[in-house]
Amino acid sequence: MNEGEFDLIKRYFNASKRPSRKDVIVAIGDDCAITEHRQNQRIAITTDTMVENTHFLPSISPADLAYKAAATNLSDLAAMGAEPAWFSLALTLPHIDHQWLQAFSQSFFDVLDHYNVDLIGGDTTKGALHVISITAQGIIPKGKALCRHSANVGDWVYVSGTLGDSAGGLALLLNSVKEIPMKAQSAVQNGTDFERDYLIQRHLRPTPRVLLGLELAVSALASSAIDISDGLIADLGHILERSQCSAVINLDKLPLSNALINTFGRAQAEQFALTGGEDYELCFTVPDRQREKLDQHLKHIGVNYTCIGQLRALRPNGKKRLVFQRNGQEVDVAHTGGFDHFK
Repeated sequence: MNEGEFDLIKRYFNASKRPSRKDVIVAIGDDCAITEHRQNQRIAITTDTMVENTHFLPSISPADLAYKAAATNLSDLAAMGAEPAWFSLALTLPHIDHQWLQAFSQSFFDVLDHYNVDLIGGDTTKGALHVISITAQGIIPKGKALCRHSANVGDWVYVSGTLGDSAGGLALLLNSVKEIPMKAQSAVQNGTDFERDYLIQRHLRPTPRVLLGLELAVSALASSAIDISDGLIADLGHILERSQCSAVINLDKLPLSNALINTFGRAQAEQFALTGGEDYELCFTVPDRQREKLDQHLKHIGVNYTCIGQLRALRPNGKKRLVFQRNGQEVDVAHTGGFDHFK
């Protein structure tokens, strides 16, 4: 018997292991989903698409692909300070592969169930490549959203976790399929098997900082935030542009993992941290009056965070929004910018 779109949806995408959210009135099975929200709540909505050979390697396991597709959208919600609530999934497949679909859907629902998210709709279709497109929606109390335009001169710049690990992991994966650029290949030094595995996992399975984003928003600790998907320079640059500020970043304060430094050396690790992207850590700005409250409010979350610089007024010519310092001295940093889909 030939299986069609609705058979696949019924078999693989009604697989949540927990009861549906109470705010979901109608989910999969109708032309539209219906949800509800309370007064003084706002809905944050984000859409992200991952295309085979552009955003992920064909060799990636379906479980890792499903995890990363879900996690990257959760990270967008975290950057706004939203509580994740509902997902829609559009999935393009070259052909029906039941083993692939079983592994993908199980991993996908493992993530959604962990964060109390309902899959409320989507689409499946046939195409030349695997394409995963997700629309994620989350709930924010009125007036609490973390927006890129709300940073101010004098705010301190923080990042969560460590930076550059995902880019290091990707470099190692590319090396395994003989596609790593020679420059990065020559930069690989030592690193134990454990450290290399750690970096690869940081690329394949990033941790969305949902609890951190919620606390920053609800407790009004941060003035703005963004998740680091295209590299620190590019993503912090979006905050600076929207908020009309510049920033001084202390390179010696960049949080770099021992695994990254041991495997690639300090110089390459730093470059990965600044431009590598796909760390999905949060970069957020904190007003000076709120700095002392960070430890008090964030200690129960279990996420490390580091102050790496401060926002300043724009220079008279409006250029050079980002200034880098090392040991208190201004230095030039050669970089090519972050990831761009059309470059």
